Amino acid sequence: MYVMTFLTLGIFWIGQQTQLNHLARSDRGLSWIHLVFLFAVSITPFSTSLLAELSGFRVALLAYWANIFLLGATLYASWVCATATGLVKSGLPAGVPLAIKRRIMIAQSWYAFGALLCLLGTHWSIGFIVAVQVYYAVAPRVPWRRQHHPAAG
Repeated sequence: MYVMTFLTLGIFWIGQQTQLNHLARSDRGLSWIHLVFLFAVSITPFSTSLLAELSGFRVALLAYWANIFLLGATLYASWVCATATGLVKSGLPAGVPLAIKRRIMIAQSWYAFGALLCLLGTHWSIGFIVAVQVYYAVAPRVPWRRQHHPAAG
């Protein structure tokens, strides 16, 4: 469970850093969104220990997924806020803002599917969530979808 959570937080940290690298400045609203993000990070040890101790119970898995959902939702909200209020750097390639939002939405959809797998059994669900995390940690490039955006990293 520790490794799974380390991967989760690492993936979200990289996502947040990617967003922050695209910002020219910040404002109070964005700072509050990032404080909610930090709250979600701070409750991750609780949801992890709950899942580790009660991995056979769906409620523990759903609590863990709710934590992941909060992380993703605040990351998405921060990007929407930053782009809507003009906080991103000028000269950002046109496709980058949409690509960032799409990546978050796809990841959250996969995590939600993984949570639904708990109907088949919590171990199936946990296994799927680990697979999603490994995928995003490795971040493979699909050759036919490769589009190089220097500002996208």
